[in-house]
Amino acid sequence: MEQPLLNIGIQTEAEIVFLLKGEFRPVNGNEKLSGRFKALLNGDNIEISGSGLEFKFENEVIFTPQDPEAFSFVIQNVTIGKNFHWEKKENQKFLGSLKIIKDGDRLTAINIVPLEDYLISVVSSEMNSAASLELLKAQAIISRSWILAHLKNKKLKKISSISTQSDDEIIKWFDREEHENFDFCSDDHCQRYQGITKVLNDNSITAVEETRGFVLTYANEICDARYSKCCGGITESFENVWEDVEYKYLKNISDYKFDPEGFDPDLREEKMALKWIKEVPSAFCNTHDKGILSQVLLDYDQKTTDFFRWKVIYKQPELAKIINKKSGIDFGNIIDLVPMQRGYSGRIIKLKIVGTKKTLTIGKELFIRKLLSKSHLYSSAFIVKKENVIDGIPQKFILTGAGWGHGVGLCQIGAAVMGEMGYSFDAILIHYFRGAEIKRIY
Repeated sequence: MEQPLLNIGIQTEAEIVFLLKGEFRPVNGNEKLSGRFKALLNGDNIEISGSGLEFKFENEVIFTPQDPEAFSFVIQNVTIGKNFHWEKKENQKFLGSLKIIKDGDRLTAINIVPLEDYLISVVSSEMNSAASLELLKAQAIISRSWILAHLKNKKLKKISSISTQSDDEIIKWFDREEHENFDFCSDDHCQRYQGITKVLNDNSITAVEETRGFVLTYANEICDARYSKCCGGITESFENVWEDVEYKYLKNISDYKFDPEGFDPDLREEKMALKWIKEVPSAFCNTHDKGILSQVLLDYDQKTTDFFRWKVIYKQPELAKIINKKSGIDFGNIIDLVPMQRGYSGRIIKLKIVGTKKTLTIGKELFIRKLLSKSHLYSSAFIVKKENVIDGIPQKFILTGAGWGHGVGLCQIGAAVMGEMGYSFDAILIHYFRGAEIKRIY
Protein backbone atom coordinates (compact mmCIF):
# COMPACT_ATOMS: atom_id res chain seq x y z
CA MET A 1 0.00 0.00 0.00
CA GLU A 2 1.16 3.54 -0.77
CA GLN A 3 0.17 6.69 1.06
CA PRO A 4 -2.90 8.29 -0.54
CA LEU A 5 -3.15 11.81 -1.93
CA LEU A 6 -5.73 13.79 0.04
CA ASN A 7 -8.02 16.65 -0.96
CA ILE A 8 -8.51 18.92 2.07
CA GLY A 9 -11.12 21.68 1.98
CA ILE A 10 -9.60 24.85 3.44
CA GLN A 11 -11.98 27.73 2.72
CA THR A 12 -15.33 28.41 1.06
CA GLU A 13 -15.99 32.09 0.35
CA ALA A 14 -17.23 34.46 -2.35
CA GLU A 15 -13.65 35.69 -2.67
CA ILE A 16 -10.42 33.79 -2.02
CA VAL A 17 -7.14 35.66 -1.61
CA PHE A 18 -3.94 33.63 -1.84
CA LEU A 19 -0.21 34.13 -2.11
CA LEU A 20 1.95 31.81 -4.23
CA LYS A 21 5.41 31.66 -2.63
CA GLY A 22 7.64 30.29 -5.36
CA GLU A 23 6.83 29.17 -8.90
CA PHE A 24 3.44 27.56 -9.51
CA ARG A 25 1.83 26.53 -12.77
CA PRO A 26 -1.87 26.12 -13.47
CA VAL A 27 -2.61 22.61 -14.75
CA ASN A 28 -2.62 22.62 -18.56
CA GLY A 29 -0.90 25.99 -18.51
CA ASN A 30 2.66 27.11 -19.15
CA GLU A 31 2.67 30.27 -17.05
CA LYS A 32 4.98 30.42 -14.04
CA LEU A 33 3.05 32.27 -11.37
CA SER A 34 4.19 33.85 -8.14
CA GLY A 35 2.80 36.55 -5.86
CA ARG A 36 -0.60 37.66 -4.54
CA PHE A 37 -3.80 36.69 -6.34
CA LYS A 38 -7.55 37.00 -5.86
CA ALA A 39 -10.16 34.52 -7.07
CA LEU A 40 -13.77 35.55 -7.77
CA LEU A 41 -16.74 33.83 -9.36
CA ASN A 42 -18.12 35.79 -12.29
CA GLY A 43 -21.09 34.00 -13.83
CA ASP A 44 -19.83 30.56 -14.84
CA ASN A 45 -16.17 31.52 -14.74
CA ILE A 46 -13.55 31.55 -12.01
CA GLU A 47 -11.60 34.78 -12.45
CA ILE A 48 -8.04 34.94 -11.10
CA SER A 49 -6.24 38.27 -10.97
CA GLY A 50 -2.99 39.47 -9.46
CA SER A 51 0.65 40.32 -10.17
CA GLY A 52 -0.54 42.22 -13.26
CA LEU A 53 -2.19 39.09 -14.72
CA GLU A 54 -5.76 37.90 -15.29
CA PHE A 55 -7.04 34.38 -15.99
CA LYS A 56 -10.43 32.74 -16.48
CA PHE A 57 -11.29 29.09 -15.80
CA GLU A 58 -14.62 27.32 -16.23
CA ASN A 59 -15.09 24.96 -13.28
CA GLU A 60 -11.79 24.59 -11.49
CA VAL A 61 -8.12 25.42 -11.54
CA ILE A 62 -5.15 23.66 -9.93
CA PHE A 63 -1.89 25.45 -9.16
CA THR A 64 1.02 23.01 -8.86
CA PRO A 65 4.38 23.95 -7.27
CA GLN A 66 7.43 23.42 -9.45
CA ASP A 67 9.38 22.38 -6.34
CA PRO A 68 6.92 20.73 -3.88
CA GLU A 69 9.42 20.73 -1.01
CA ALA A 70 10.53 24.36 -1.34
CA PHE A 71 7.47 26.23 -2.60
CA SER A 72 4.29 26.92 -0.63
CA PHE A 73 1.12 29.01 -0.77
CA VAL A 74 -0.77 31.10 1.77
CA ILE A 75 -4.56 31.46 2.01
CA GLN A 76 -5.77 34.55 3.81
CA ASN A 77 -8.55 34.81 6.41
CA VAL A 78 -9.18 31.09 6.95
CA THR A 79 -11.82 30.48 9.64
CA ILE A 80 -10.78 28.12 12.43
CA GLY A 81 -12.89 26.84 15.33
CA LYS A 82 -16.09 27.36 13.34
CA ASN A 83 -19.11 27.72 15.67
CA PHE A 84 -16.92 27.24 18.75
CA HIS A 85 -16.16 29.92 21.34
CA TRP A 86 -12.61 30.33 19.96
CA GLU A 87 -13.67 30.97 16.33
CA LYS A 88 -11.35 33.35 14.51
CA LYS A 89 -9.64 33.97 11.18
CA GLU A 90 -5.97 33.57 10.36
CA ASN A 91 -3.63 33.35 7.38
CA GLN A 92 -2.38 29.81 6.77
CA LYS A 93 0.56 28.44 4.80
CA PHE A 94 0.44 25.12 2.93
CA LEU A 95 2.61 22.73 0.97
CA GLY A 96 1.26 20.80 -2.02
CA SER A 97 -1.09 22.00 -4.75
CA LEU A 98 -3.88 24.56 -4.55
CA LYS A 99 -7.18 23.70 -6.21
CA ILE A 100 -10.00 26.25 -6.54
CA ILE A 101 -13.45 25.07 -7.62
CA LYS A 102 -16.92 26.47 -8.13
CA ASP A 103 -19.11 25.56 -5.15
CA GLY A 104 -22.63 26.86 -5.76
CA ASP A 105 -22.42 30.66 -5.73
CA ARG A 106 -19.05 30.60 -3.95
CA LEU A 107 -15.54 29.24 -4.39
CA THR A 108 -13.77 26.54 -2.39
CA ALA A 109 -10.02 26.34 -1.92
CA ILE A 110 -8.67 22.79 -1.62
CA ASN A 111 -5.17 21.64 -0.69
CA ILE A 112 -4.00 18.51 -2.52
CA VAL A 113 -1.37 16.94 -0.30
CA PRO A 114 0.13 13.47 0.44
CA LEU A 115 -1.09 11.86 3.68
CA GLU A 116 2.26 11.97 5.48
CA ASP A 117 2.71 15.69 4.77
CA TYR A 118 -0.87 16.26 5.87
CA LEU A 119 -0.14 14.51 9.17
CA ILE A 120 2.77 16.82 9.99
CA SER A 121 0.29 19.67 9.95
CA VAL A 122 -2.43 17.79 11.84
CA VAL A 123 -0.05 16.83 14.64
CA SER A 124 1.10 20.44 15.06
CA SER A 125 -2.45 21.85 14.65
CA GLU A 126 -4.09 19.47 17.12
CA MET A 127 -1.22 19.89 19.57
CA ASN A 128 1.74 22.14 20.23
CA SER A 129 4.65 21.10 18.02
CA ALA A 130 6.86 21.52 21.10
CA ALA A 131 4.98 18.73 22.91
CA SER A 132 6.75 15.56 23.99
CA LEU A 133 7.80 13.35 21.09
CA GLU A 134 5.94 10.32 22.49
CA LEU A 135 2.68 12.29 22.61
CA LEU A 136 3.13 13.53 19.04
CA LYS A 137 3.90 10.00 17.84
CA ALA A 138 0.70 8.73 19.45
CA GLN A 139 -1.29 11.55 17.81
CA ALA A 140 0.29 10.83 14.41
CA ILE A 141 -0.73 7.16 14.55
CA ILE A 142 -4.27 7.99 15.67
CA SER A 143 -4.73 10.62 12.97
CA ARG A 144 -3.32 8.32 10.28
CA SER A 145 -5.61 5.50 11.41
CA TRP A 146 -8.66 7.77 11.45
CA ILE A 147 -8.00 9.11 7.95
CA LEU A 148 -7.47 5.66 6.41
CA ALA A 149 -10.50 4.19 8.19
CA HIS A 150 -12.71 7.03 6.98
CA LEU A 151 -11.43 6.87 3.42
CA LYS A 152 -12.58 3.26 3.47
CA ASN A 153 -15.93 4.23 5.01
CA LYS A 154 -16.47 6.81 2.25
CA LYS A 155 -15.91 4.14 -0.39
CA LEU A 156 -18.36 1.85 1.40
CA LYS A 157 -20.78 4.78 1.79
CA LYS A 158 -21.12 4.07 5.47
CA ILE A 159 -23.75 6.07 7.35
CA SER A 160 -22.18 9.19 8.85
CA SER A 161 -25.14 10.86 10.57
CA ILE A 162 -28.75 10.19 11.45
CA SER A 163 -31.78 12.09 12.71
CA THR A 164 -35.00 10.61 14.05
CA GLN A 165 -37.88 12.76 15.17
CA SER A 166 -41.29 12.33 16.78
CA ASP A 167 -43.61 14.59 18.72
CA ASP A 168 -41.80 13.95 21.98
CA GLU A 169 -38.23 13.03 20.93
CA ILE A 170 -35.47 14.20 18.57
CA ILE A 171 -32.33 12.07 18.33
CA LYS A 172 -29.42 13.24 16.20
CA TRP A 173 -25.85 12.17 15.94
CA PHE A 174 -23.22 13.70 13.72
CA ASP A 175 -20.11 11.91 12.59
CA ARG A 176 -17.73 13.12 9.92
CA GLU A 177 -20.40 13.73 7.30
CA GLU A 178 -19.22 13.25 3.76
CA HIS A 179 -17.95 16.33 1.99
CA GLU A 180 -19.00 16.34 -1.65
CA ASN A 181 -16.11 18.29 -3.12
CA PHE A 182 -13.17 17.07 -1.06
CA ASP A 183 -12.13 14.24 1.26
CA PHE A 184 -11.95 16.11 4.57
CA CYS A 185 -12.25 19.64 5.89
CA SER A 186 -9.51 21.41 7.80
CA ASP A 187 -11.34 22.30 11.03
CA ASP A 188 -12.49 20.50 14.20
CA HIS A 189 -15.34 18.88 12.24
CA CYS A 190 -12.76 16.48 10.78
CA GLN A 191 -9.22 17.05 12.08
CA ARG A 192 -7.49 20.35 12.64
CA TYR A 193 -5.28 21.01 9.63
CA GLN A 194 -3.74 24.47 9.57
CA GLY A 195 -1.00 23.90 7.03
CA ILE A 196 2.59 24.35 8.10
CA THR A 197 1.73 27.52 10.03
CA LYS A 198 2.04 25.79 13.41
CA VAL A 199 5.10 23.64 12.60
CA LEU A 200 7.52 25.59 14.77
CA ASN A 201 10.20 22.92 15.21
CA ASP A 202 11.19 19.45 14.01
CA ASN A 203 9.19 17.49 16.62
CA SER A 204 6.09 17.10 14.45
CA ILE A 205 8.17 16.11 11.43
CA THR A 206 10.14 13.58 13.51
CA ALA A 207 6.95 12.12 15.04
CA VAL A 208 5.43 11.51 11.61
CA GLU A 209 8.61 10.23 10.01
CA GLU A 210 9.38 7.79 12.84
CA THR A 211 5.84 6.35 12.74
CA ARG A 212 5.46 6.41 8.95
CA GLY A 213 2.83 3.89 7.85
CA PHE A 214 1.97 2.80 11.41
CA VAL A 215 -1.71 2.44 12.29
CA LEU A 216 -3.87 1.00 15.04
CA THR A 217 -5.61 -2.23 14.08
CA TYR A 218 -8.17 -4.53 15.66
CA ALA A 219 -9.08 -7.92 14.16
CA ASN A 220 -6.93 -7.00 11.13
CA GLU A 221 -8.97 -3.86 10.42
CA ILE A 222 -7.63 -0.33 10.72
CA CYS A 223 -9.18 1.25 13.81
CA ASP A 224 -11.60 4.13 13.55
CA ALA A 225 -9.43 5.90 16.12
CA ARG A 226 -11.08 8.77 18.01
CA TYR A 227 -9.82 11.42 20.40
CA SER A 228 -11.00 14.43 22.35
CA LYS A 229 -9.42 17.09 24.55
CA CYS A 230 -10.37 15.77 28.02
CA CYS A 231 -12.45 12.73 28.94
CA GLY A 232 -13.05 13.95 32.50
CA GLY A 233 -11.59 10.81 34.08
CA ILE A 234 -13.55 8.07 32.28
CA THR A 235 -13.72 7.62 28.52
CA GLU A 236 -16.98 7.08 26.67
CA SER A 237 -18.02 4.21 24.38
CA PHE A 238 -18.43 4.81 20.66
CA GLU A 239 -22.05 3.65 20.44
CA ASN A 240 -23.21 6.22 22.99
CA VAL A 241 -21.96 9.11 20.85
CA TRP A 242 -22.41 8.01 17.25
CA GLU A 243 -23.81 4.97 15.46
CA ASP A 244 -25.25 2.15 17.60
CA VAL A 245 -22.28 -0.09 16.79
CA GLU A 246 -19.82 -1.39 19.38
CA TYR A 247 -16.09 -1.22 18.78
CA LYS A 248 -14.18 -3.25 21.33
CA TYR A 249 -11.22 -0.86 21.17
CA LEU A 250 -13.48 2.18 21.84
CA LYS A 251 -14.98 1.17 25.18
CA ASN A 252 -15.06 3.00 28.48
CA ILE A 253 -11.94 2.92 30.67
CA SER A 254 -10.66 4.79 33.71
CA ASP A 255 -8.11 7.36 32.61
CA TYR A 256 -5.62 6.34 35.24
CA LYS A 257 -3.36 3.49 36.33
CA PHE A 258 -6.28 1.97 38.21
CA ASP A 259 -9.97 2.66 38.91
CA PRO A 260 -10.34 5.53 41.43
CA GLU A 261 -11.39 4.33 44.88
CA GLY A 262 -15.16 4.03 45.18
CA PHE A 263 -15.73 4.12 41.41
CA ASP A 264 -15.60 1.88 38.40
CA PRO A 265 -15.74 3.13 34.79
CA ASP A 266 -19.55 2.90 34.59
CA LEU A 267 -21.49 6.03 35.47
CA ARG A 268 -24.76 5.17 33.77
CA GLU A 269 -26.65 5.33 37.06
CA GLU A 270 -27.66 8.89 37.96
CA LYS A 271 -26.54 8.58 41.59
CA MET A 272 -23.04 7.46 40.61
CA ALA A 273 -22.72 10.13 37.88
CA LEU A 274 -23.73 12.84 40.34
CA LYS A 275 -21.13 11.68 42.85
CA TRP A 276 -18.41 11.44 40.20
CA ILE A 277 -18.99 14.90 38.75
CA LYS A 278 -19.11 16.53 42.18
CA GLU A 279 -15.77 14.99 43.17
CA VAL A 280 -12.29 15.46 41.70
CA PRO A 281 -10.93 11.91 41.39
CA SER A 282 -7.44 10.93 40.32
CA ALA A 283 -7.03 10.82 36.55
CA PHE A 284 -4.26 11.43 34.05
CA CYS A 285 -6.29 14.31 32.59
CA ASN A 286 -6.80 15.91 36.03
CA THR A 287 -3.98 18.44 35.79
CA HIS A 288 -3.44 22.18 36.04
CA ASP A 289 0.21 21.98 35.01
CA LYS A 290 0.53 24.84 32.51
CA GLY A 291 3.57 23.29 30.88
CA ILE A 292 1.72 20.06 30.15
CA LEU A 293 -1.49 21.81 29.12
CA SER A 294 0.41 24.00 26.65
CA GLN A 295 1.39 20.81 24.80
CA VAL A 296 -2.25 20.17 23.92
CA LEU A 297 -3.95 23.55 24.20
CA LEU A 298 -2.90 26.00 21.52
CA ASP A 299 -3.22 29.74 22.11
CA TYR A 300 -6.96 29.94 21.36
CA ASP A 301 -7.66 26.69 23.25
CA GLN A 302 -6.16 28.21 26.39
CA LYS A 303 -9.21 30.47 26.67
CA THR A 304 -10.72 27.33 28.20
CA THR A 305 -9.21 27.00 31.67
CA ASP A 306 -11.64 24.68 33.47
CA PHE A 307 -12.32 21.47 31.61
CA PHE A 308 -11.75 18.52 33.96
CA ARG A 309 -14.57 20.00 36.06
CA TRP A 310 -16.47 23.07 34.89
CA LYS A 311 -19.54 25.13 35.70
CA VAL A 312 -21.99 27.14 33.58
CA ILE A 313 -24.68 29.35 35.10
CA TYR A 314 -27.79 30.41 33.16
CA LYS A 315 -30.56 32.73 34.20
CA GLN A 316 -34.01 31.66 33.04
CA PRO A 317 -34.40 34.14 30.16
CA GLU A 318 -30.94 33.36 28.78
CA LEU A 319 -31.38 29.59 28.83
CA ALA A 320 -34.87 29.76 27.32
CA LYS A 321 -33.59 32.05 24.56
CA ILE A 322 -30.61 29.82 23.71
CA ILE A 323 -32.72 26.66 23.52
CA ASN A 324 -35.37 28.43 21.44
CA LYS A 325 -32.80 29.81 19.01
CA LYS A 326 -30.77 26.61 18.66
CA SER A 327 -33.75 24.23 18.38
CA GLY A 328 -36.27 26.44 16.61
CA ILE A 329 -38.83 25.32 19.20
CA ASP A 330 -40.59 27.57 21.71
CA PHE A 331 -40.43 25.70 25.02
CA GLY A 332 -41.63 28.74 26.95
CA ASN A 333 -39.91 29.00 30.32
CA ILE A 334 -37.63 26.10 31.11
CA ILE A 335 -38.88 24.15 34.12
CA ASP A 336 -36.35 21.31 34.17
CA LEU A 337 -33.48 19.53 32.39
CA VAL A 338 -33.80 15.83 33.19
CA PRO A 339 -31.13 13.23 32.25
CA MET A 340 -32.98 10.24 30.79
CA GLN A 341 -29.96 8.16 29.76
CA ARG A 342 -26.27 8.48 30.53
CA GLY A 343 -23.25 6.82 28.98
CA TYR A 344 -20.43 5.13 30.88
CA SER A 345 -18.54 8.42 31.40
CA GLY A 346 -21.60 10.16 32.78
CA ARG A 347 -22.23 11.92 29.47
CA ILE A 348 -25.93 12.42 28.90
CA ILE A 349 -27.14 10.50 25.86
CA LYS A 350 -30.79 11.54 26.21
CA LEU A 351 -32.00 14.69 27.96
CA LYS A 352 -35.60 15.73 28.60
CA ILE A 353 -36.24 19.46 28.30
CA VAL A 354 -39.36 20.38 30.27
CA GLY A 355 -40.87 23.74 29.40
CA THR A 356 -44.12 25.56 30.11
CA LYS A 357 -45.12 25.18 26.45
CA LYS A 358 -43.28 22.06 25.32
CA THR A 359 -41.60 18.94 26.68
CA LEU A 360 -39.12 17.13 24.46
CA THR A 361 -36.37 14.52 24.82
CA ILE A 362 -33.22 15.18 22.78
CA GLY A 363 -30.00 13.27 22.05
CA LYS A 364 -27.24 12.30 21.39
CA GLU A 365 -24.44 14.08 23.20
CA LEU A 366 -23.37 16.64 20.57
CA PHE A 367 -26.97 17.69 19.89
CA ILE A 368 -27.42 18.23 23.62
CA ARG A 369 -24.23 20.30 23.80
CA LYS A 370 -25.33 22.44 20.86
CA LEU A 371 -28.82 23.17 22.17
CA LEU A 372 -27.66 24.22 25.63
CA SER A 373 -25.01 26.74 24.60
CA LYS A 374 -24.44 29.62 22.20
CA SER A 375 -21.57 27.54 20.81
CA HIS A 376 -21.12 24.12 22.47
CA LEU A 377 -21.12 22.97 26.07
CA TYR A 378 -17.73 21.51 26.95
CA SER A 379 -19.36 18.08 27.28
CA SER A 380 -22.70 16.46 28.01
CA ALA A 381 -21.41 14.98 31.30
CA PHE A 382 -23.15 17.41 33.62
CA ILE A 383 -25.57 17.61 36.52
CA VAL A 384 -28.26 20.26 36.93
CA LYS A 385 -29.07 22.39 39.95
CA LYS A 386 -32.10 24.70 39.94
CA GLU A 387 -32.28 27.80 42.13
CA ASN A 388 -34.78 30.52 43.05
CA VAL A 389 -37.89 28.64 41.97
CA ILE A 390 -40.86 31.02 41.66
CA ASP A 391 -44.29 29.58 40.88
CA GLY A 392 -42.64 26.35 39.79
CA ILE A 393 -40.22 28.09 37.40
CA PRO A 394 -36.48 28.11 38.28
CA GLN A 395 -34.86 31.49 37.79
CA LYS A 396 -31.37 30.04 37.64
CA PHE A 397 -29.81 26.81 36.32
CA ILE A 398 -26.32 25.72 37.36
CA LEU A 399 -24.72 23.08 35.14
CA THR A 400 -21.67 21.41 36.67
CA GLY A 401 -19.82 19.16 34.28
CA ALA A 402 -16.82 16.97 33.53
CA GLY A 403 -14.54 16.83 30.52
CA TRP A 404 -14.18 18.60 27.20
CA GLY A 405 -15.45 16.88 24.07
CA HIS A 406 -17.11 13.54 23.35
CA GLY A 407 -14.64 11.58 25.46
CA VAL A 408 -14.25 8.61 23.10
CA GLY A 409 -10.82 7.07 22.49
CA LEU A 410 -7.66 8.96 23.40
CA CYS A 411 -7.87 11.78 25.92
CA GLN A 412 -5.35 14.31 24.63
CA ILE A 413 -4.66 15.98 27.97
CA GLY A 414 -4.43 12.59 29.69
CA ALA A 415 -2.03 11.41 27.00
CA ALA A 416 0.09 14.54 27.47
CA VAL A 417 0.39 13.76 31.17
CA MET A 418 1.33 10.17 30.37
CA GLY A 419 4.04 11.39 28.00
CA GLU A 420 5.51 13.60 30.72
CA MET A 421 5.43 10.65 33.13
CA GLY A 422 7.63 8.65 30.78
CA TYR A 423 5.07 6.47 28.99
CA SER A 424 6.07 5.55 25.44
CA PHE A 425 3.76 6.26 22.50
CA ASP A 426 2.72 2.61 22.22
CA ALA A 427 1.91 2.40 25.95
CA ILE A 428 -0.20 5.55 25.62
CA LEU A 429 -2.11 4.11 22.67
CA ILE A 430 -2.74 0.72 24.25
CA HIS A 431 -3.99 2.43 27.43
CA TYR A 432 -6.77 4.15 25.49
CA PHE A 433 -7.42 1.58 22.75
CA ARG A 434 -7.64 -1.68 24.67
CA GLY A 435 -7.01 -4.79 22.61
CA ALA A 436 -5.73 -2.84 19.58
CA GLU A 437 -2.38 -3.51 17.92
CA ILE A 438 0.09 -1.18 16.23
CA LYS A 439 1.06 -2.32 12.74
CA ARG A 440 2.97 -0.83 9.82
CA ILE A 441 1.04 -1.08 6.56
CA TYR A 442 3.39 0.83 4.22
